[in-house]
Amino acid sequence: MKKKLLFVIDSLECAGAEKSLVTLLSLLDYSKYTVDLMLFAHGKLLEQLVPDEVDILSPLKYTQFSSLNLKEAFLFCIRKFDFRMLSKRIKYSIAIRMKKYNNVQKAMIFWQSISDVIENNPVLYDVAISYAQGTPTFYVADKVNAKKKFAWVNANLKLDQREKDFQKKFYDKFTNIVAVSDSTKEVLSGIFPDYSERVQVIYDINNPHLISSLAKIPHDFDDDFDGIKILTIGRLAYLKGYDIALDACRKLRDKGIKFRWYVLGKGPLKGEIEQYIKENDLSGHFILLGVKANPYPFINKSDIYVQTSKSEGFGLAIAEARMLNIPVVTTRFDAVYNQMIDGKNGLVVDMNADAVCDGILKLINDKKLRENIIKYLYREKKGNIEEIQKFYQLIE
Repeated sequence: MKKKLLFVIDSLECAGAEKSLVTLLSLLDYSKYTVDLMLFAHGKLLEQLVPDEVDILSPLKYTQFSSLNLKEAFLFCIRKFDFRMLSKRIKYSIAIRMKKYNNVQKAMIFWQSISDVIENNPVLYDVAISYAQGTPTFYVADKVNAKKKFAWVNANLKLDQREKDFQKKFYDKFTNIVAVSDSTKEVLSGIFPDYSERVQVIYDINNPHLISSLAKIPHDFDDDFDGIKILTIGRLAYLKGYDIALDACRKLRDKGIKFRWYVLGKGPLKGEIEQYIKENDLSGHFILLGVKANPYPFINKSDIYVQTSKSEGFGLAIAEARMLNIPVVTTRFDAVYNQMIDGKNGLVVDMNADAVCDGILKLINDKKLRENIIKYLYREKKGNIEEIQKFYQLIE
């Protein structure tokens, strides 16, 4: 008899955890498992890559309600003669406007405000998996009935004591916790020493065959620029280090380098980034492309991939660039050496604009170094689909 699995994630936007989940789903043996997928936001780009065997569950009632504008929401409540969801929605909206919160804090406030009106999942699962920290973890802990529960952690959490106390109540309900890198496990074990024996590492799974085939689809930069193409992929958020990238871009421009630095992603800093581009006359050099369901043709047509992150659980986009043999310049974030060998498959530099600029210039000007890095990339092992065996061992 097939085992019944549930995966829960916020959405299937084009980010690291989401791509990792889609890859995992593409590799599962559906002769042994039936799979449900729970999302808190629907209609995002990567949903089209979910295998047909996966049943994407209908949106939660609150998810549907929160998509209504306030007038529609008010009329809905009048028809139902039930104002609980509206009051919870208003409570959450007011709370997050009180001050600037990070994603961990927003998820905590969301669950404190909304959880009472989130319905339980009626199915008994053999295994339920929250594939991201925050709301998916809270939902699986509180609203799902399963014989085993596993929580994925794909970021290096930084929690104050109040946040630790809040999170621990939920992680206590999981059979095991999965970290996506050794450094993430170390950070998590430092926050929750009691969990050290329950935390194991399963790296984000990369399927080189899938990425290679998707990279050949003819859809990439919509220009005929013949200079150096630099690419960065990541949410437009603080931890991705776009302040470093923008300053490095300005320095490259001032040195007279013929280049364009393209960015795939969206996020809360879009306005600030656009303002910096305008104020520093970088419109022809730092180009925001938004989100693409298939980023791989863009990676494939790049000359250099640059990651300026201040923290990463793993750094999936770097792994994807390596699989397509694109030289990498990356900052020395916490998990970087899980996959980077400085001077071999790319350059690992200090976390500042001068170092990033110098690293890019080194790859542009030192042709021998660049050739050696590319040769190494062609030789090094591609992907890690063998991690699926760790997943099977975990759930069995």
